[in-house]
Amino acid sequence: MPGIPAVASIVLPDGRVVTGYAINPVQPEPLAAKPAAVSRTAVNVALGGIGFLAVCGGLLLLTSFIAALTAFITQLITLAAVVFGGWIAVQIFSASGHRGGTTVNIRKAVIKRNHFHS
Repeated sequence: MPGIPAVASIVLPDGRVVTGYAINPVQPEPLAAKPAAVSRTAVNVALGGIGFLAVCGGLLLLTSFIAALTAFITQLITLAAVVFGGWIAVQIFSASGHRGGTTVNIRKAVIKRNHFHS
């Protein structure tokens, strides 16, 4: 019969006989071909490119931040100059009048031969 395997007998070294069906070994399924290994150089170049892009983005943000900070500091200095200049202008052009200070009148004096003539 074609569907039934043949019976096999084996004699062991100690003289015993073992009878049973012959079993064909199971053939493993063929493995799929592995993809070609990627070279380490290609991986390093790719990682370097990703790192470079990350650094460029960070540098772009850093330069934008520095430009904004510079503009802010410039505006603060300009504001301080305007406020301080306005305060000085108010001090100079305020209503004239003496505020209790000492008044000194200076007249034209003539000095002749080590003598003071007023």
